[in-house]
Amino acid sequence: MLVVAIVFWCCAALIVYAQLGYGLLLALLARLRRAPSADTPDAVPAELPSVSFVVAAYKEEAVVAEKVANVRALDYPAEKLELIVACDGSPDATPERAREAGADIVLELPRGGKIRAQDAAVRSARGELVAFSDANAFWAPDALRRLVAPFATDPAVGYVCGQVSFSNDDGGTNQEGLYWRYEMALRALESRLASVTGGNGAIYATRRDSYIEVDPIMGHDLSFPFNMVKRGWRALYAPDARASEKMVPSIEGEFARKRRMMSHGWPIVLKGGLLSPQGYGPLYALMILSHRVLRYAMPFLHLLALLANLLLLTTSWIYVVTMALQCLLVGSAVLARWVSWRGLLVARYYVLTQAAVAAGLWDWMRHGTEAGWSPPEGTR
Repeated sequence: MLVVAIVFWCCAALIVYAQLGYGLLLALLARLRRAPSADTPDAVPAELPSVSFVVAAYKEEAVVAEKVANVRALDYPAEKLELIVACDGSPDATPERAREAGADIVLELPRGGKIRAQDAAVRSARGELVAFSDANAFWAPDALRRLVAPFATDPAVGYVCGQVSFSNDDGGTNQEGLYWRYEMALRALESRLASVTGGNGAIYATRRDSYIEVDPIMGHDLSFPFNMVKRGWRALYAPDARASEKMVPSIEGEFARKRRMMSHGWPIVLKGGLLSPQGYGPLYALMILSHRVLRYAMPFLHLLALLANLLLLTTSWIYVVTMALQCLLVGSAVLARWVSWRGLLVARYYVLTQAAVAAGLWDWMRHGTEAGWSPPEGTR
């Protein structure tokens, strides 16, 4: 039973470290290194660079005009801002709506997936920097100025993502906002110490020269930051560059969204170079291991811990307690299906999002991943 006990406590320790200990470690390192606060806005450069703003769109006729209007309202010189809407084989009136709203370039492309639509837009872009956003993400007026600031202050910066907040105006059950606030805090610490390990699709930018064409099933959110680092660039987070978008209303909808995302994420982890330490410094390698590898291993660590706990149940009272805690978590997640209490909903969100990681791996291994995508239900 000694080996089983070792397996149990190692799994438990890794779960606690990945979910809580990693954040505490980053905070300690930032304090020891006396790094400047990530909450201090970067000075906006006096001479603003030219920017090509790319929106990849599929079936977005309901929101694309509002998105174009949002970009046009940004506090940025109009002569330095080019708006490109790349329509990924949209079967609706997305291209017409984008032109009517005032997009500079509207690309009508064959269906090839979001990544290939973005690649085509970058090849058409004339700006020094290329900014990206989703059709349903709306930027604060000064967001673009704030997003481009790190590029001006450090020539080694190749990628910058901003802060996105999620709204659930219909009063749904999804608890993504709670998780995302914690994720943003971790991202600020990673950026302060080295480079971020992940981004988001709502608000980010690259130098046109640092842009990477990746496999069309591998999204930018996960593949860009570590690939930038491998190529000698820094990947930073600008918390004062803000955007907002609607989240999937329900936890079950969030499970489906994350399952789809992880079917795109696992190829990056297992085949896309994330696991290779080549090009990482020691600190960034620790960040990748802690924030990415362990996070994606989480459902399997939970399963191992549960199985080991079952085998150890009769050996000590402590294993009765740990089994009770695991049953409490799962039971709370099940009960939240009928009782919408916040604590139960958080438990359900946690359990289903961990399950989504494993389900995404199953989907990819069973039938691969298509490059195409559709907007999640309830977010438009």
